[in-house]
Amino acid sequence: MVFVNGEKWQGICMKIGYARVSTLDQHLDLQVSALRASGCELIFHDHVSGARRNRPGLSAALRRLKRGDTLVVWKMDRIARSVMHFVNLINRLRNRGVQFLSLTESFDTSSPIGRLMMHMLGAFAEFEKEVIQERTRAGLAAAREKGQLLGRRPLLNAEQRAEIRELLVSGTELPSKLAERYHVHPRTIRRCLVKGAVRT
Repeated sequence: MVFVNGEKWQGICMKIGYARVSTLDQHLDLQVSALRASGCELIFHDHVSGARRNRPGLSAALRRLKRGDTLVVWKMDRIARSVMHFVNLINRLRNRGVQFLSLTESFDTSSPIGRLMMHMLGAFAEFEKEVIQERTRAGLAAAREKGQLLGRRPLLNAEQRAEIRELLVSGTELPSKLAERYHVHPRTIRRCLVKGAVRT
C-alpha cells in the first residue's frame, strides 16, 4: 500500500523509468542499469538535447503513468530544461497522483523531505521567472530610449502607406486589388486608413 497526496492507494503501482542522452554517440547503459536496479518495470528513453521541447520518449512515459505510479530518473537534469520546467512537470504529475524519484539526488516526492524540496524549488522557479520578466522589461525600455522600433517589422514602408491611403480615399482602387499588388492581406491595406498608423 502506498500513499498518494495523503490518501491510501491500493491499486497496482508501477515504477516507470525515463533516461536521456544528448547525442547518438552517448550511451544509455548506466542510466538504464540504475533504473532497472531501482525496480522500474518499463523504461522510456530519448537521444535528444535537454533543450528540445519535443521528446517522444518522455511524452510516451508521461502518457503511460497512472495514479499511484512513480516516474524514476537517474538524475534530475535528465528530465527538465530548467528549474521552472522541472517544477511545472512535477506539479502536473502530483495533480495526477503520480510520484517522482531521482536516484542520484535521492529526490523523492513521496517523502516529507522531497515535498519540502519541491516547495523550495517552486520558490526558486518563481524567482527565476521574475528575473527573466524584469530583464525583458529592462531590455525593452533600453531599446525604446535608443529609438529602436520594437515588434515585427512593418510590411509596408511610409511611402507605400501614403500611396495606399491616397488611392483608397480617392476610390481609385479596391483594398483587395491593392493587397494583391503589395502582396499583403486586405486587412493590412485597410489599416493604412487608421489615423497615425505606424505599423501595418
